Amino acid sequence: MTILVQPLPAARRQADAQAPVPAPAPWPARLGWLAPLLPALATVLLLAAPVSTGDVSTSGKVTPADAASAVLVLACAVRLLRDRSRPLTLAAALLLGAPAVGFALSAMTSLDPGAGVAGFLRYVQVFVAVPASLVLLLRDRRDFAVVAGSVVVLALVQGAVGVTQYATATGASYMGENIRAVGTFGPSDIMGMATVVAYGLVICVGCALAPATAGMPAWLRPVALGCAAALVVPLAVSFSRGTWIATGAACAALIVLSGGRRAVRIFAVLAAGAVLLVGGLGVGSAMISERAASITQVTDAPDPSVTDRYALWAAAISMWREHPATGVGLKRFPEERDGHASLALSAASDTEGAGQSFVREPLLSPHNMYLLALSEQGLIGVTALVGGWAAFLALGTRRLRGRRAAGDGGAAACGLTAVGLLLWQCVDFLYADIGGPCTVLTAMVIGLAAWWSLNSANGTA
Repeated sequence: MTILVQPLPAARRQADAQAPVPAPAPWPARLGWLAPLLPALATVLLLAAPVSTGDVSTSGKVTPADAASAVLVLACAVRLLRDRSRPLTLAAALLLGAPAVGFALSAMTSLDPGAGVAGFLRYVQVFVAVPASLVLLLRDRRDFAVVAGSVVVLALVQGAVGVTQYATATGASYMGENIRAVGTFGPSDIMGMATVVAYGLVICVGCALAPATAGMPAWLRPVALGCAAALVVPLAVSFSRGTWIATGAACAALIVLSGGRRAVRIFAVLAAGAVLLVGGLGVGSAMISERAASITQVTDAPDPSVTDRYALWAAAISMWREHPATGVGLKRFPEERDGHASLALSAASDTEGAGQSFVREPLLSPHNMYLLALSEQGLIGVTALVGGWAAFLALGTRRLRGRRAAGDGGAAACGLTAVGLLLWQCVDFLYADIGGPCTVLTAMVIGLAAWWSLNSANGTA
């Protein structure tokens, strides 16, 4: 079948050529689509604000980022009431809301009603309200990329502060020297900067591993590789073994998910590079090497921090055995700790540097999110909480494989980022739990992973 196209008359062509070109819309109009994302961006970027030194009770302090997250939840609620829509399927609503049941049961059975209510509100904020609001707020992969990009910007800022602290010996105290990079979080939240930098590194690795096909800007992969390389430095000088392990595990999983043959090539290049840099050129300080080697010595000759952690883990398991169904109650671990811990527990850690004088900071959690949930919420609470993460991982990985097989590079970048962030969080929770200013960023990360897992191609959650 032949389609004939008739040329336009000369008068029509001349009129079209002389027609004025419409002026581009003013930049506020072009950026109007960003308005719904402003609470989410504020929640992330306000974490760059310095935390007041000398205040070791930051876990109970409302930070600007916490206030922004409350605005995020409120804005989402107003939007739902205005649209009068049903944006979540029943399955998605159950996955997002199930942890609240465990929190409520633990709060109601707690021996301290005040602590139970406070714990319920905090846990609902971190694991239910903020993630669900982000799932409802994000409209497409562009929104996802903007929020994920803000995390990378925050990681670069905190990483730059941390590297400066290491280079100028103005960081937190480590091995008698003030060289530990802690960013703007201070020594009272020793894991804050490492967590933020690791989030940014995983996002960059996910973007760099996405296939260069439809939906992938040409500049994204090289910029992501450059940012990832830059973030390795502050992560190293954070001296955080748990963060190193979680980052290595998440990045290795992303390399495998990016393709079998490609993974073999990447692992070969990384192994050769590591041999050249460390073995041949001797890159890496003695302190970093010693810290990395201590990961394999936690059973033979554990340092005091590892001994304390083992004692706290044993105390958490002892609490759960006494209250297997609903636990001892939210926020009850500090009060129950001494009655279940062994004499090996020192009960406090030393913090100093980065503008703060010497302080003995009490150990108020088991530094393991799974054991904290098990001890305070019992089997009911931990099953609802961890079961949701497992479902997000399974659904997100399945969707990632489908989009990657379809050759959609933009979607694959979002999928690798979301799956990598949740994998990192699940591994890191083996050595850490919630607490401190960056806890709200953990809620945002879970929300990004949930959005990718629950949203279909047409945007319905």
